[in-house]
Amino acid sequence: MERTLASFVRALRMADVRVSTAETLDAFRVAEMIGWQDRQRLKDALGAVLAKSQNETGAFDACFDQFFYFDDLKSDDGHSADDAIDPNRPESEPEPPDNQAIGHGEGQGGGGGNGDVGSDGDPDAGHGGATDLSEARVRVEDMSAPSSSLGRLLMADDRTALAMAISHAAGENKLEDIRFFTQKGLYTRRILEQMGRSELIDEIITLDASTAPPDQRLATELRTRSDRLREQVRDHVERQFLLHADAHGERLRADMVRKARVTNVARYNDPLMRRVIARMARQLVAAHSRKRRITKRGTLDLPRMMRKNMRYDGNMVELAWKSKRIDKPRVFAVCDVSGSVASYARFMLMFLYSLEEVLPKVRAFAFSSQLGEVTDLFKRYDLDEAIKRTLAAHGQGSTDYGRALADFEALALDDVDRRSTVLILGDARNNEGDPRTDLLRKIYQRSQRVIWLNPEQRVSWDSGDSEMCRYRAHCHQVNECGSLEQLERVVSDLLRAVT
Repeated sequence: MERTLASFVRALRMADVRVSTAETLDAFRVAEMIGWQDRQRLKDALGAVLAKSQNETGAFDACFDQFFYFDDLKSDDGHSADDAIDPNRPESEPEPPDNQAIGHGEGQGGGGGNGDVGSDGDPDAGHGGATDLSEARVRVEDMSAPSSSLGRLLMADDRTALAMAISHAAGENKLEDIRFFTQKGLYTRRILEQMGRSELIDEIITLDASTAPPDQRLATELRTRSDRLREQVRDHVERQFLLHADAHGERLRADMVRKARVTNVARYNDPLMRRVIARMARQLVAAHSRKRRITKRGTLDLPRMMRKNMRYDGNMVELAWKSKRIDKPRVFAVCDVSGSVASYARFMLMFLYSLEEVLPKVRAFAFSSQLGEVTDLFKRYDLDEAIKRTLAAHGQGSTDYGRALADFEALALDDVDRRSTVLILGDARNNEGDPRTDLLRKIYQRSQRVIWLNPEQRVSWDSGDSEMCRYRAHCHQVNECGSLEQLERVVSDLLRAVT
């Protein structure tokens, strides 16, 4: 059970439910206290320990229902496996056909096209559908006793034991490591072999060679139940693939989106980009959300300590430590939203305003030629609408960095102080205009940091009409920032420096 719960925690992490080591240990203690008998009670208890937000609660519920999928323990008429065979029913009464089903895969196509045992080259190929299911089943007394362990399990009609055997075989073959859809057939075959399929096939061959009617009946019955077992195993592999591989594939795509240049990401990947940005923002918030007041251990505040201990007649009972107040940074984001870099500005603004918990003082400015403040747009509208209006209002015209710096001086330079960080996003291509480096120098002298983020590759800087060489002399930091990963690194360094 411990291994099962550990695999479930791993599946939760794949589904973006953050589970720490301490929370995993809490989940083990909860499972030990609650037990595994009551499914809903276990789900509620684990959810209270592992899901910490509304989004995580939804992801937890979906993951739990898919991971602990026990519908195959019920027969088609809705009764549990324990009620599938009535112990009070007379032995002469034939079992209804539904009781021959093994698992929820009955009547379904499963996960592939090879629907019978013979499809893998078995000697009994082509006989899986020979039995007329409309005929009444023969009684167990009219058949020989199976000799193989899997044959006995199939003939026992114990769905619970069969499901547990499938789960155990899947665990032995590390089904949770499945990654690609082409592996589904491989894992299905491995699980069946782990359960004793080879011995079952040998038994069927031996029974087919016998002339005794009880042996022939048992061979037919074992072949039919073996076919249905294969379908059940296929369904189990399919569910595990959807549970583990889809989340893994999503992470692979997200990782590629993080590392790819923004201009190379297709437009249809915008929803994935937004999810990646939201995840990055949550991680940075979790890493940098801490108290604004940080104690400097090791330095005593003697005047304060003497005042605190006056009630003890001057005896130094309570210590007082010096502390410093850490203010959250004041960020001025100046974004070139002309056609060449508009997509970069769009995602940078989205990223910065997703960090409002740790960056509550962000003022945003946008320009192509004339610069304007767009902070109010992000306060009045959601991110998508605010960015849309920003691009519509300031994304037209020829790029003019000199004029943009002059407008910034008029609008915000008086508010820039030693606690301010100025982020400038742009390719520094000024269309042969006056770069006004003197204005950038003023910003440099007044602010704590000036960080220029250039979405172009470094080899392209200073080529053509680029003024990057002249601007970088008046910046504290200059970074290439063409991907979300590079942007995340810059913002993380910013937060680390000011918190």
